[in-house]
Amino acid sequence: MKRGKWKHGLYLLAALGMLAYALPRLELSSAWTAATVFGVLWSALALLVIAANLRVLLTDRERERRRISAIRRQQVYQSAKRTERRQTGRLR
Repeated sequence: MKRGKWKHGLYLLAALGMLAYALPRLELSSAWTAATVFGVLWSALALLVIAANLRVLLTDRERERRRISAIRRQQVYQSAKRTERRQTGRLR
């Protein structure tokens, strides 16, 4: 793992462990009681934590930053072109 990503691996394992431990004990098959709602919401939160940590582990942050920077440069360029077109249209 890259520097700084080890903690996300640890968080991922902890969340998977908590989900594996709690899922058989949560009451999810009965009617919509407070316990069922809690179990569904808790499971959804655990899955969200797992997904977030997987995303951090699987994405290349530097490549993503470069891509976002290129998009912003393109937006600035397009905005400048629009402004230029507006100004040349007024001069005629």
